[in-house]
Amino acid sequence: MGSKSTNKPRLACEIASDRILVGRLADNGSTIEACAAYELAPGSVVPDLVEGNLRQPEVLRAGLESALNSVAVRSKDVIAIVPDAAVRVMLLEFDTLPSDAEEAAGVIRFRMKKSLPFDVEKAKLSYHVNKTAEGVRVVAAVALANIVEEYEKAFRDLGFSPGVVLPSMLAALGAADAKRPTLVVKVDARTTSIAVLNEDQLRLFRTLENARGATITGEQLAEEVYPSVVFFQDTYHLNIENIYVAGISESAAAVAALRAQTEAEVHELVVSSQLQETVAGSVPRWRMAGVVGALIS
Repeated sequence: MGSKSTNKPRLACEIASDRILVGRLADNGSTIEACAAYELAPGSVVPDLVEGNLRQPEVLRAGLESALNSVAVRSKDVIAIVPDAAVRVMLLEFDTLPSDAEEAAGVIRFRMKKSLPFDVEKAKLSYHVNKTAEGVRVVAAVALANIVEEYEKAFRDLGFSPGVVLPSMLAALGAADAKRPTLVVKVDARTTSIAVLNEDQLRLFRTLENARGATITGEQLAEEVYPSVVFFQDTYHLNIENIYVAGISESAAAVAALRAQTEAEVHELVVSSQLQETVAGSVPRWRMAGVVGALIS
């Protein structure tokens, strides 16, 4: 999966199991000036770590073409955002890591080997290293190469260049301010992803199966999230101070339930100030976290 370059694409496109979402960054670099959504027929995209994801390529192609062309700029560079269920994100601790990037990748792959349902040697790996007082903390994203290539090909076939590929939750985290202990909860059609950050560093990451999709109630969401909150607080002896929620239309109930459980400040992850007035209302804000986070981070 690609790394971010300084000339970041102004276009981001998220392929989810139920829809395609596209956003375009304004020249100011801090707001979205255009966006589009395209509903996908059930079963056209089935996110999975091992099986092919794009079950109906022609349906996806029609959707991508429609959504991308309605907001595209002259440049064909795009940040491609793929479902969380297609990528495994892991947090790993090491005493030290080799300074040579290829050797470091080999050590990381070896550590991940037993935890993956696929052959790590056939996977694409992207990782971020953060040195700590105790050693080295690594955030690693890994996915089967053929699954990543399947998504990349969908863009390339339409003449777009997906230089950066991100799982949805990692993309969404770009929209969160996480100086203090912060929980981010993102719901999509098949999963609920949970991340805890502190001092802008990822401390916990989980993707849970969520059969209810976006219809999950606030109370159900709070129940699902609670064990991760307790685990973080017990491990780090820190209380969650801020919670950001995305992907659920019934966010008011989720806000109340999460606040009652943690006494933290609860906010929507995507705020209206990140979207220009021209796009407000064209796509529900709560659906836009991956695209907004990828572009404004």
